[in-house]
Amino acid sequence: MYKIIGADGQQYGPVSAEQVRRWIAENRANAHTLLQPEGAADWKALSAFPEFAADLQPAPPPFAAAPPPGGSAPPAASSRASAKIPAGILGILLGSLGIHKFILGYTGTGLIMLLVTVLTCGILAPVMHIIGLIEGIIYLCKPDEEFVRIYVDGRKEWF
Repeated sequence: MYKIIGADGQQYGPVSAEQVRRWIAENRANAHTLLQPEGAADWKALSAFPEFAADLQPAPPPFAAAPPPGGSAPPAASSRASAKIPAGILGILLGSLGIHKFILGYTGTGLIMLLVTVLTCGILAPVMHIIGLIEGIIYLCKPDEEFVRIYVDGRKEWF
């Protein structure tokens, strides 16, 4: 059994090896898709698993455009980090409502922040706002690659 991180950044599983093979055949998973075997602590690219080597078809080489001046992140990292700025700004401005969590796809934690604020009639809103403020600053200070690694691929929900 395996857990897998889809192209949408969501974690799926546990799923069988046969299901993973079906997803490879349907082009829903590729050599770069992150996979975690049951009982393992770390995530590895699908290409690192010999049991799926025969199922993986060589992908065409990616289009390599010249990087823009100033050494900004490659397009793949920037597109996956597209939620970084809205999540950071909303974390700073509306942190007590947890909207920044919903933007990143963390529905459960966003709901927790929203419900704590609403159900306490705003008494704990300052606490939730401080959490959102800190998270917003952290999101905006991280480079795109690190943001994607921690919050998109790694699914780290708090701080």
